[in-house]
Amino acid sequence: MILIADSGSTKTHWCLLTASGQRSEFKTEGINPYFQTEEAIRSNVADTLLPQMGQLLWVGSVTRIFFYGAGCTPEKSPMVASALKAVFRHAEVEVNSDMLGAARALLQHSEGVACILGTGSNSCHYDGEKFVKNVPALGFILGDEGSGAVLGKRLVADLLKNQLSEELKEQFLSENNLTQAEIIDRVYRQPFPNRFLASLSKFCAEHMDKPMIRNLVYYHFEEFVNRILRQYPPVPVGFVGSIAYYYREELEKVLRNNHVQLAQIVQSPMEGLITYHQADAQPTML
Repeated sequence: MILIADSGSTKTHWCLLTASGQRSEFKTEGINPYFQTEEAIRSNVADTLLPQMGQLLWVGSVTRIFFYGAGCTPEKSPMVASALKAVFRHAEVEVNSDMLGAARALLQHSEGVACILGTGSNSCHYDGEKFVKNVPALGFILGDEGSGAVLGKRLVADLLKNQLSEELKEQFLSENNLTQAEIIDRVYRQPFPNRFLASLSKFCAEHMDKPMIRNLVYYHFEEFVNRILRQYPPVPVGFVGSIAYYYREELEKVLRNNHVQLAQIVQSPMEGLITYHQADAQPTML
């Protein structure tokens, strides 16, 4: 059996896969080596994943683990691999970035551009095996075009600077139970302002019938095309993440108008990763 993981800072999605294609899926807390020690990662897996998997392990042993995660840079990946090997002692472990996971899930073994549009954003030109080019994301202050955090930031700035209607501004503050002072505090003084701003972007999804909101979202994705996608060759482009998935209608319109060939849009990379790694599953050992 093989074990596949797609991990962010908030949650980790695991899939136990047999050679015959049978699978079982689990959820645990997120794993990010930039914010956790090796011991904390090991404890996370041992204390929260193993109890869920326990009744299934009699079928055979986990022979390989493919872990894709936020923060899994070449410098940090060995820490995650070591923690996993401490729990699954007989398994080969491969740890890669969430960006490579997105590329493999979206494009399999074909050339293309893979994009993550969630709380943050990232992208890469993928040759079917590895990255060829990556336009740096730079975070929500300097970059992260196309992300939920930047969409939320643009929405809040336009509302508070009276660039949208007074009716929308009052509706936004009322629905989110916020004041201008509280927004300033959450963005400039509280931890994780990117998550806060991304949560506010949901207002756009709920009010896409308003022309001003639809225009804001359209411009948001057009900036992603102009600042990011135009730096890559004209190859198929795939998207993964909640922002791409829930705003797919507007995103597809922007891509069509800019003559960008769309590969696919998915909310989660897991289905694509299962397809990619199916051949890696070993026969069940009884």
